[in-house]
Amino acid sequence: MPVDANPAGSSAAAEPTGDSGTAEAAISTSELIEQLRQDRLWLLRQIDSGLWPQWRLDLAALERELGQLLEQAGERLSEL
Repeated sequence: MPVDANPAGSSAAAEPTGDSGTAEAAISTSELIEQLRQDRLWLLRQIDSGLWPQWRLDLAALERELGQLLEQAGERLSEL
């Protein structure tokens, strides 16, 4: 069974922004965080379904770290 190499149609790319910290930058950052959350959920579902058993522990650790990173990014974004 082939696995989609591009989960959830992930094509989000962060556009560089200046030091101005505009609302536009916050919107694109929040969109990026949401896309990464969706990708994390996709990864979790793949792990839970039994794909890549030889990489299960490493992928689970990566998924947990990504979750923590996204939580911190969301908190910092909400502080702006």
